[in-house]
Formats: sequence, C-alpha cells, structure tokens
Amino acid sequence: PTPALPSAEPAAGAQAPETGGNAETIPPLTIPVPDNERIRRFREQYISENGRKYLSAVMQRSAPYRSFILAETERLGAPGFLLYLPVIESGFSERAVSRSGATGIWQFMKNSVGGYGIRIDEWVDERRDPWLSSTAAIRKLMDNFNYLGDWNLALAAYNCGLGAVSRAVTRAGTKDYWELCARGYFKPETVNYVPKFLAIAEILSRSAELGIGWGEALPQHEIAVLSVSKAVDLNQLAEKAGGDPDVFRQLNPALHYSITPPAQEYALRIPARDKAAVEAALASGESLLEYYVYKIRSGDTLYALARHYGVTTDMIAEYNPGIRPEALRIGSTILIPALKEVHAYRGSRGDETLRFTGTYLVKAGDTLWSIALAYDVQVETLAEKNGMEVNAVLRVGKVLKVPDRSADIQRN
Repeated sequence: PTPALPSAEPAAGAQAPETGGNAETIPPLTIPVPDNERIRRFREQYISENGRKYLSAVMQRSAPYRSFILAETERLGAPGFLLYLPVIESGFSERAVSRSGATGIWQFMKNSVGGYGIRIDEWVDERRDPWLSSTAAIRKLMDNFNYLGDWNLALAAYNCGLGAVSRAVTRAGTKDYWELCARGYFKPETVNYVPKFLAIAEILSRSAELGIGWGEALPQHEIAVLSVSKAVDLNQLAEKAGGDPDVFRQLNPALHYSITPPAQEYALRIPARDKAAVEAALASGESLLEYYVYKIRSGDTLYALARHYGVTTDMIAEYNPGIRPEALRIGSTILIPALKEVHAYRGSRGDETLRFTGTYLVKAGDTLWSIALAYDVQVETLAEKNGMEVNAVLRVGKVLKVPDRSADIQRN
C-alpha cells in the first residue's frame, strides 16, 4: 500500500491548482509506491518548503499545454499521471537541452523519435514543441507499457531504452523493477529515475492539500492552429495582425528562426483572438519575410554565401527556383533569407588584402559573428585567421587576431 505522506504546512502564498475559478483535475498516481530508502529520500527533498516551491514553479510553466497533455492521455488511453514526467525530465522547459543532446520538455534524443512523427531539420526541431512532443512521448510510453506490461518498467525504458530493459528482464527472469535494481541490472540513473518520479508524482497528486499552486491552465480553445505552407516571419505576421510577437514565438518554439518553413506544411499556433487578422494577413499576398538581395559576382559560390549569411545552401535554393549551385550566373540577383544581422558580403576575395595584426579581447556575449560585424570582415576569414570554426563558442578573455585597420573600434 502507498504510505501516507508526511504532514506539511502549505507553502507560503501557494494556492490549490485552479482553472477559471474551478478546481483543476489533478491526476492521481495509480502505481503502488513502496516504502524504500530511495523514495523516502526524494520525498523528503520535495515535500520540504523549498521543494514545494520548486514544484509549484515547474507546474506553473506547464500552464500553456497542461490541459492538452491531459486530454492526450485520455485520448490515447494512458494514465493521467504521465503529466508529471516532464517535471523530472526538463522542469517543463521546452528549451531544455541535456549534455547528451536530449531536447524539449520530454527530453527526446534524435535517435529516439523515429516513428513518432517528430520532424528535425534546418527549419524546425519539433522536440521543442510541447504539443507535438507530448503526443509522441505519450505514444512512446504506451508502447513501452504495452510491450512490458508494467509501468515501473515502462518508465525505466523511457529513461534507458526499451532494448536495455527488455534485455534485463530476459536475463534476470523477472519483471520486478525493484528486484532488477537490487540485482544491478540498471545503471544508477535508471535506478533513481523511477523512485524520483514516484515521489514527485505522489506529492503532486496531493497538490491542493499541500498548497502547491499550479497556476491557471491555458484552455486549448484559446489557441488556434493554421496550416501555413510558405515562409513567414512571426514577428512581421504578429505586427500586421496586431498581435504580440512574443506570444507568437512562445506558441511556436519548434522554429529555429521564428520563420515558418518554405514549401512545407507547418501547423502555426496563434492566439485564437488573432485568428481572423492573421488569416487576412496571410491572404493579402504581401511578403511577410525579410530578405537580403544579393547580386552574384565573379568568384561567388553558394556555399560561401550560405556561410556568410548564416543559412544553408538548401535554404537559398528553396528561395531561388532554378538556381544552379555549380554555375551561378554573374549579375543575376538572388534572395537570401535574413535570419540574422550580417554585414554586406564582399565576395571571396574581399578580405585577402587585410592585415590581421590587431588584437581583440573576447567579452561576455561575444560571438565570431558579432566581432566580424564590428570589424567589417567576413566571419569565415576571421575564423580562419584564428584557427577556429565559424560556430565556435568563444571563451571570455581569449585574444583574437583582427584587422589592424579597425583596431580603434570599440564594441559597445
């Protein structure tokens, strides 16, 4: 039987989860919770005043998509307590990225999204989309459960992989998660993963009683979804529709550049109140994307242009139908998406006469792009002269070689 939680005074200022003035449905934890040392340790950590404050802050971050996740668990026949899993995965941060590259509130790895409808390319990373990734994660967890027949094992498989759990079960001859842990079949991370989840889920399932406020969930009918099949800058779209650019970006966290993919269907989420104005802006025929207009010169290559403007060659090709990368026509004009602020490209020979005898001390927030912009030099040249990659992360205090003609430039 599930042991009773220690008594606790409500956290200061916390309120029971509410939506629209009515108590929000709090999913119960329906997995038996044994009384063991690991669960007691995590329970004591999160039942404390600081622990409850942390859980409250995390659940408030879930407000925009919490009701969607609960609706998806019901639609897919999954238990509602799966809502609590992103708490230990990411703290409900859609921008969370682990050291191993796991991304989004459900911390999907690139190699773990196959078959679950998650797209990752130069325009989008749908692991960062809480709506799409939630559907994928719930489906994956249900697949784990249907295969293993036990929720403790299904959760463990979400952490270390279905194959690893299946092999452990086969070798040990048991499906008892706790026995598998005791006999050393799982790595420490997986040994702690399920106890931590159970302790936190147990506490959150008693949020109203323990004074853990969740904040008001955003009703999903307040979000509209429009299909867009052309490149649109969300900032310009919001401006033309009289909406809030920050909200538009927050509702579409999968986009790398706040620009929808060209020539691909994209499900654009916007506030429902802005739907009519957005539809009118999309139908107006006006361009909703800024471009650099560039005239091809002798010696230019698509690769060099792409590197300078921070795009891919495929992106340039998508905006310039019929362009032949191997035979650019001198004097022809091409469009390049303005994904970032860069100085005008002077061609592959523009920096050959510069003498890199000046020095620059890297400050917090500097990038090769920003320094190249300040010194009016191509970022590729700056990187080459300093033996670095274009996208290298700069260490504060590092001394870079820069053109002496700009040695007097001071970065604001």
